[in-house]
Amino acid sequence: MTDSPKTGFKAGKTALKLVLAAVAMFGFGFALVPLYDVFCEFTGINGKVTGPVERVEHWVDTSRTIKVQFITTNNAGMPWEFEALQEEIEVHPGAWTQVEFWALNPTLQDMVGQAVPSVSPSEATEYVQKTECFCFSQQTLAAGEGRKMPLIFALDPQLPPHIRTVTMSYTIFDAGAFAEK
Repeated sequence: MTDSPKTGFKAGKTALKLVLAAVAMFGFGFALVPLYDVFCEFTGINGKVTGPVERVEHWVDTSRTIKVQFITTNNAGMPWEFEALQEEIEVHPGAWTQVEFWALNPTLQDMVGQAVPSVSPSEATEYVQKTECFCFSQQTLAAGEGRKMPLIFALDPQLPPHIRTVTMSYTIFDAGAFAEK
């Protein structure tokens, strides 16, 4: 039994559709990160914080105190010890504050880490201003090296009055693992 010319045409048409679907899926996957960033910015979800800001002296609202919590997490496969040296502090909106984090590379090889920040509640994100943060750049630690890493921030005095606690979370990733792929 032989294939008719119609059958070959249908098979070619199906193959073309499958190739186009694969290309479309690859393109969508490639565009997912910028789309996610736009979605988060539009909806305020995930509390993504922008990069460093120029230090501007605010008036300090001494009439209220905001509790700021610091949470650290290691991404799966990241062997570093990573922690906030102060888990919780109280600040006045408008006051610049410095806290420190500790990272230790206990492995026998040099590693590069990258911390990804998040703020909760997400409504507070636009009121967190950082002039210095270890999360702005990758951190290289030699085998066995430990380091204190500063965070200098202020909460804008315009922070809505119903927000009494702000949580700053940092997840550290093995940036070298991404570079190898």
